[in-house]
Parts: sequence; structure tokens; C-alpha cells
Amino acid sequence: MEIGSKAPDFKLVSIDLKPITNKDYEGKNILLLFFPLAFTSVCTQEMCLASEDINTYKDLNAEIIGISVDSPFVLKKFGEENNIEITLASDFDRVASTAYDTLFTDDFLGLTGFSKRSSYVIDKEGMIRYAATAESGKLPDFDKIKEVLQSL
Repeated sequence: MEIGSKAPDFKLVSIDLKPITNKDYEGKNILLLFFPLAFTSVCTQEMCLASEDINTYKDLNAEIIGISVDSPFVLKKFGEENNIEITLASDFDRVASTAYDTLFTDDFLGLTGFSKRSSYVIDKEGMIRYAATAESGKLPDFDKIKEVLQSL
């Protein structure tokens, strides 16, 4: 994904079983946070940190969507148990993860088919302004993400 390129369209499923698309966020900046799996330690920390800072992102005219390949039912329970306030969305069919080139296709701990911890900032015009994949066990660079959002 190149900075300045058009962001791929996405269609996800909310924890309320409603579709979520990029068109739902026209006129807003979007922070997509792909994460491997709900209820794992680093993923929980990541979603909780983003949720705790939700007002900062709102002040930057940005909406946050936490995305995993978990089912919407798992994500709903994950959100409830961890008081996560950001939008959680399922990419159960892995279409968005594939489009954003964040899907593990190589064997990772004997598993494949889930998302790498990746962050994308999409501006109001639908262009990618930030793209990064965190090393295994590391959190996204939230300071850099906020810096990019402040510049928009």
C-alpha cells in the first residue's frame, strides 16, 4: 500500500451484524486497526489504548475501526468484556485483510489466515496517508498516527 494511493473499498460486519463500508465514513478521516485475534494480550492492549483515546481521535475528525477475522459474535463479547468503545468489525471472509495486504499467508505459529497488526490512516478523500505493520508483539505507533491525523 503506497502513501497517497486510493484506499481499497472495504465491507465489514459490525458487532450488531450490520454492514460497515468506507462510504459510511465519507468526509471523515479513518484509522483502520487490523489486529490478529480478539482476547490475546497485545490485541486487547491495542484496542483498549485506542478506545481510551477515542476523544482525541474524534477531535482529529477521525473514526477508528478495529478489524479482525474473528466473528462478530466474538468481537461483541471482546468489546463488552474490555469496555472497548471504538467500532469493532469482522472481516470474517478476509476480503478487507487481503485488499489491504495484511493477511498472514505464511505459517505463523502453525496458523494462517488472520490479519497482521497493521494500521492505515485514510483521509477524507479516501487516500492512504499512513500505512504500517507492527512487528510481532509490538503495538502500533499511535504517536505517529496522531501526528499524521493532525496534519490532515
